[in-house]
Parts: sequence; C-alpha cells; structure tokens
Amino acid sequence: MMQFTPSSEVDFVVIGSGAAGGIMAKQLSLAGYSVVVLEQGGWGKYGHEQDWTKDEWVNDHPGPDDELMSDPERQPNTFRRTANDKAGPGTHSYGCVVGGGTVSYGGSSWRHLPWEFNEASTVGPIAGTGLVDWPISYAELEPYYVQAEWEMGISGERVSSPFVAPMSKDYPVPPVALKASGALMMTGASKLGLHVVRGPLAVISKDYMGRSGCVNCGMCSGFGCHVRARSSSAVTVLPIAVKTGRCEIRARSYVHEITVNSSGRVTGVVYFDANKRPVRQLAKAVVLSANGTESSRLLLLSKSAQFPNGLANSSGVVGRYLMLGNTVSASGLFEHPLNDYKGLVTGAAIVDYVPTDPKRGFYGGGRMTARGFDTPINFGLRGLQPGAPRWGAAYKKALVAEANHKMTITSFVTQLPLDTNRVDLDPDVKDAWGLPAMRITSQSHPDDIKSMEFFRQKGLDVLTAAGATKVWAGAVNDSRGSAHNRGTCRMGNDPRTSVVDKFHRAHDVPNLYIVDGSNLVTGGRNHPTMTIQALAFRAAEHLIKSAKAGTLNRSR
Repeated sequence: MMQFTPSSEVDFVVIGSGAAGGIMAKQLSLAGYSVVVLEQGGWGKYGHEQDWTKDEWVNDHPGPDDELMSDPERQPNTFRRTANDKAGPGTHSYGCVVGGGTVSYGGSSWRHLPWEFNEASTVGPIAGTGLVDWPISYAELEPYYVQAEWEMGISGERVSSPFVAPMSKDYPVPPVALKASGALMMTGASKLGLHVVRGPLAVISKDYMGRSGCVNCGMCSGFGCHVRARSSSAVTVLPIAVKTGRCEIRARSYVHEITVNSSGRVTGVVYFDANKRPVRQLAKAVVLSANGTESSRLLLLSKSAQFPNGLANSSGVVGRYLMLGNTVSASGLFEHPLNDYKGLVTGAAIVDYVPTDPKRGFYGGGRMTARGFDTPINFGLRGLQPGAPRWGAAYKKALVAEANHKMTITSFVTQLPLDTNRVDLDPDVKDAWGLPAMRITSQSHPDDIKSMEFFRQKGLDVLTAAGATKVWAGAVNDSRGSAHNRGTCRMGNDPRTSVVDKFHRAHDVPNLYIVDGSNLVTGGRNHPTMTIQALAFRAAEHLIKSAKAGTLNRSR
C-alpha cells in the first residue's frame, strides 16, 4: 500500500471508510488523485476475510483485532430525551473497522422511493417538524443507484409495484433464497391481501466480480463475512482504491480536528494515531464520511476563530434534525420447526404500508421484514417468550420447545426530522482521548410513536394469519440510537437552513465535502445505506469535476 508523509500535502483526506467513505476513496484515487483514508477503527480482517470469527462469544467480547463496532469505553456517548434533561450513559454504537458498518450490517439495500424526495410537498406540512423537500429528485439520483448496485454487488428482484422504487436496470445478482420465515410471511400476507417482495441485499447470492456467493452459514448480521459475500466497502471499493497506488488507508486514526487557514479554507486534519500521538495530515481538500453522528460531532469539535460555533456551522444546523431510526417487533411460535438457522437474517418484506396513508390519522410508513433466527447465546439470554422460565430444567425445556419455532417480524419505520433532535458535545463526559463525548438528544414526534404502534399490531396480525400458535409483542420503545443515524448535516439550497449543497459541498467551506447519512433530508423508510452509496457516487463525480476545473477553493 502507498504510504504518504503526513507533512506532505495530499489531494484528499477521506475521514471514514464505510458506505460513503469507501466509494469516495475509490472514485478519487481512480481519477488520479492522492488519497489518505483515516479510519478510527482497526483493520479487522481486511485482506484476509477468511479469518473472520463466527464465535458468538468472541464477537460480543472482541479483542483489538475482532472489533466491529465502536467501544463504549473508548468512544462513549450520552443520551437524554429533551434539552431540559440531564444526559446519562448512551447506548448508541456504529461500525468502527475498516469498511465501517458495511462489514457487519444486515445488508438491506432499499432505494428511497421517488416521492420520498419531495414528501413535504406531497404530504403537506407537519407541525413541529423540519420536514422539507430534498434539493434533488429521484430522477437525478436513479443512475447513481444503478451504479452503486452494480459496483457494490446487490442481490434482488426487479418488481413493478407502487410500493417499490422503479428501476432502469435489473440487479446484478438474483435474490437470495427464501427462508421458512419468508415463506410464512408470504402465507400470512396472502391471507390479509398484502404483498411480499424479495428484499434487495448487499449479499451476493452467486459468485460476482471475483467474490464468492453466500454459503448460508447463518452467522450473518453482526458478523464479518468469511467468504466475502457481503458487499462491504472492505471487499469492493477499498481494494480497488489501494490497487491504484494512490490511496493509503490508516486504521486506528482518531480524527479530532479539521484544520482551516485564515481564509476559512480546509488545510488538513489532526488525528491521534494508535499510540494516541497527535499527527497532522495536510490536504488540499477533505471529505468527511464519519457517519450520521460522528461527522457532526467532528465539525463541532473543529472550532476556530473563523468558525467559533464549529466548522461549516454558520447556520447552526450542524447536529440538528437527527433521525436515529425507529423499529418495532412482534414474535410468534409455530408448531413445526422453521430451520431458519441458515441463511441471511432477512430476505422478504411486506411493502404495502410504505406510504403514509391519511386514513390512519398520522404521518408514517415502513417495511415489515421476516426474521426467524437468533444466534444461540442471544436466544438463550433474550429470545424466549415473555413469562418463560429463565433457570433450571424448565428453562432447558423452554429452549428446546421454542428455539427452532420462533419467528419475528421487525418493522423499520419512519422518523420525522425535528430541530430538537440533535448531536452536540457533552460538557461533562470525555472519551478516551480527552475529547468531549457525543451527546444525543432525541424524542420522536407523536406521529412516529403512533406509527410504531400501528406496525406493532400489523406484525401480530401477519403472524396470526401465518398460523402462529402464540404471538406477542413488547411495548413500543422510542429509539436511543441505531446503525441508521441520519440527518445532522442536511443538504439544501439555502445556506441558512442547511449544511451542504446538493452536491455535498459545505456552504461555508468550498474545499470541504460531507458525504454520508448526515446529509439525508428525510429518513426514508429507515433503510439508508443504498441511498448513501448512490449519493456518494454522485458527490464523487461532482467533486472530481470541480478538482479538474480548479474550482475547489473558490467561493460560490
């Protein structure tokens, strides 16, 4: 791998190596530019993926080489519902390894639907929210959806449905095999007059572009893929970037400041290396792709005389309109074994309730997905039905009776963007590097709670129609953090109400691009990765044009 000297100015520093950062690094280095990728997590198994462990205990208690997610000891966050509350320990985590969250996510790769880009105009204003139209349309982004699906490797089935985004080209790989949970969902949905779609997934069902197809090992979501079937940045775009000889990846590089000069232009970054030594990397431009929460935190940390309220934050919008992603589940037991312990975590979804329906009396929509498998330790600790014994012979009997008979329907539901839901810096709690910890303030809009209640009941209805002998669902819980965080550096045409323009260029800083889930104006139906990747390909194209034209440092 090429190694650059920090004191030597490179063309671009890319902060983050996940869904967006990996694409930006690949596109920029292929275009002939020198690129340094800074990833705060470790190497993981980059370059030798066959060594990924399928040991559930090790996965939950990882050593330095096995960590996939942020460490709450080193990278703590705090949480509160409202600004009047004192924040306590948070539970939010995110992918923290070369490849980011794409290394271990479930792989759902739904596109936003066309009307989700102008939903404010379609639905109308909703009091107390920041629901606005995007500055781009579905038609503008559709070619980049195709590019992302084919370059990353997405399996799926092109369908004609008002509840699924239209496509100009088929997926490159057929959908994964339907499991028993998916078949049962189809049975229940059919009785209720609902429609099931084979979900698009960032897991290839057959060999594609030199990678092996899924072998249905069962230990999927939450684990690294030992055959490279999951289409993570670590096995798709990052190796191409490195192969150019113009891209260096530096793992365990914890960026704490994006530096600027007296004219307010970015000059590089300062980060802590693996030994917590400060390193300054000079760059002509910076691409920030640290994820929907860490990107805004880093901007707030990067205060200067030019930007006293945080970098690129003249609008005061940095950190605001956070959407963490709400989910709700219902479970049931079936008479016959499901044998769902092989294959992917999910592969089928009911899509009829994706749009907002005025007849429901509230804003909201989502997708219902069939899930029939818990990993063994997780099931033993948390998977049994409410009221089941948790100790002794009766507990063992319950495990035998339920373990292969349980199915869960998890619904991924909308969350409205609210100005009060935000990321900022905790005044009291520090991370392992002595920096202010991320503080999350989030309380969902009443319509979001009603939407979750709606899907909770629909999940129970589908399970009952599918023939479950017993069904249950826990109380609706407002999100405290998830992998689907979005919205803290929203894009828009007006610098007074947004952080970046429609090409992801910071309004305040011409040579700073912010490209990740933080840019999403609305949350969609809680599956952001494919839209993030399509936006990244589009942003890279514009950035390369600006760089070649010599306009990166020019104000508008």
